[in-house]
Amino acid sequence: MLRRFLSYYGPYRRLFLLDMGAAILGSLLSILFPQLTRELLRTYIPDQDWSMMLVVFSSMLGIYVVQTICTYVRVRWGHQLGVLMESDMRRDLFGHLQRLSFRYFDHTKTGHLMSRITNDLFMITEVAHHGPEDLLISVVVIIGAYAFMFLNSVPLALISIIPLPIMLFYGIRYGTRLKAGFRAVRSTVAEVNSVVENSIQGVREVQSFTSESYERQKFKQVNNLFKDARSNQYKVMARYESVMMLFRELYYFTTVAGGAILIYLGIVPVYDLVVFILYVGVVLPPIDRLIGFTEQLQQGMAAFERFVEVMDIQSDIQDRDDAVRLVVDKGTVSFERVTFRYDHGSETVLRDIEVKIEGGSTVAIVGESGAGKSTLVSLIPRFYEPSEGRILIDGQDVAEVTKTSLRRNIGFVQQNVFLFDGSIRENLKYGKSDATDEQMLEALEKANLGPFIRSLSEGLDTEVGERGTRLSGGQKQRISIARVFLKNPPILIFDEATSSLDTESESQIQEAFGRLAAGRTAIVIAHRLTTVRNADVIYVLDGGRIVESGTHDELIAHGGHYERLYRNQELR
Repeated sequence: MLRRFLSYYGPYRRLFLLDMGAAILGSLLSILFPQLTRELLRTYIPDQDWSMMLVVFSSMLGIYVVQTICTYVRVRWGHQLGVLMESDMRRDLFGHLQRLSFRYFDHTKTGHLMSRITNDLFMITEVAHHGPEDLLISVVVIIGAYAFMFLNSVPLALISIIPLPIMLFYGIRYGTRLKAGFRAVRSTVAEVNSVVENSIQGVREVQSFTSESYERQKFKQVNNLFKDARSNQYKVMARYESVMMLFRELYYFTTVAGGAILIYLGIVPVYDLVVFILYVGVVLPPIDRLIGFTEQLQQGMAAFERFVEVMDIQSDIQDRDDAVRLVVDKGTVSFERVTFRYDHGSETVLRDIEVKIEGGSTVAIVGESGAGKSTLVSLIPRFYEPSEGRILIDGQDVAEVTKTSLRRNIGFVQQNVFLFDGSIRENLKYGKSDATDEQMLEALEKANLGPFIRSLSEGLDTEVGERGTRLSGGQKQRISIARVFLKNPPILIFDEATSSLDTESESQIQEAFGRLAAGRTAIVIAHRLTTVRNADVIYVLDGGRIVESGTHDELIAHGGHYERLYRNQELR
């Protein structure tokens, strides 16, 4: 894990060396200040050597100037190093999430992922910047300071070093106990994010069902968990900080008391005690840094573990090493003994599906809710993998072609249309990223949305709102169809969702779909059976199996499952 963490420093070696160089130089200069003070007190003041006193004063001022520059470099470019590394980690995490299959997102809360992308990565990069810097400064200053202290007075140095190992031992040992607290806080932050996100996204449902009090109660529970985790964390921190404060005061006490006794015994001069007190002031901040580094490391490593957990998740849908590009000729889609279940050992959703959809034909898949219609078509673009069997396009197994080439050849108009928060133009570009305005307007005309776009003052630049909330259901459906017109794929999957639309919107969507399906292999999931009477073949799903197939007239004449579904809808 450490090697993976260090790999993110690779592209920024020069920036890292600049940061570390400034840290070392500033640390070494801080050690020189007490030594210059010692020479003043021991030699130049007693000898009344004003010229050397001016040299020392000038040197002290020079040290301050150089330290100021070093501090600027550390704060400015050290933090820049952290920002760049955080950006790289966020890029890698986001790219990895984009490659994971639907199965992963079916079992993962969005709020937890957002916590990893924001809070966790910030904590990691704080360690990336401050960790090496604090460790280096601490080691250089403590070793350097004590080197001078032993050169000046061995007895006084031995006395002053007594509290040091105790402080370090306690700080590092007790710091490890903070890890569990930090992990609990990170986890509850993710839960809070998840609850807030769900409540905000479902605010219309919450208010329409007057469930505000229920949502407040849910948030209260998770908020109390977060509060308790924070309280426990601060309780541990309070104990830690108070004991460390005692050790810091004892450090001064030991040095002053020991030095006073040695002066009384005539072993050390007064100026050495003064210089040693200055050195204690130099050594204490690095000790705090070193102990703080252990705290920060615990937080950072806990966050990095969570980052690695996601990065190590492998998608169950990947390109094979020998995957080839899909070449679509006729667009014939074949299901061969396809069985599917969402998880190993779970209930079988589809069983022994044998279907051949001829290229250029329009077929409908019908059945009651939960029959497996949407799951069946989701297997074609490999949103999920069949548990058994295989799916072929023009004789090519979809598992043996690249996902990119497969999905570029399939247009998917989903039942629950998702529009991104942005303009109509930005949403259309998902169909074709380099589409011109003329191409987009033409696609909108074909989708029966031309008059609506022309009526808008901002035209293609009209904002659709989060998830398309500023548009009606029919308008969102037709924008989705326009996107597929721009994509121009040979195979079309249309998860029809017109049952909740008004008659005019439904008619316009059906007309637009007719244009879109012309000359393509079109697979329609039919919710309203009257809309698929003209399909070349209708497949009836029941309990995860194909129980009937044929034209509308053939199935009505057969008097089976389809006929009952059709009559039931007519009676509504």
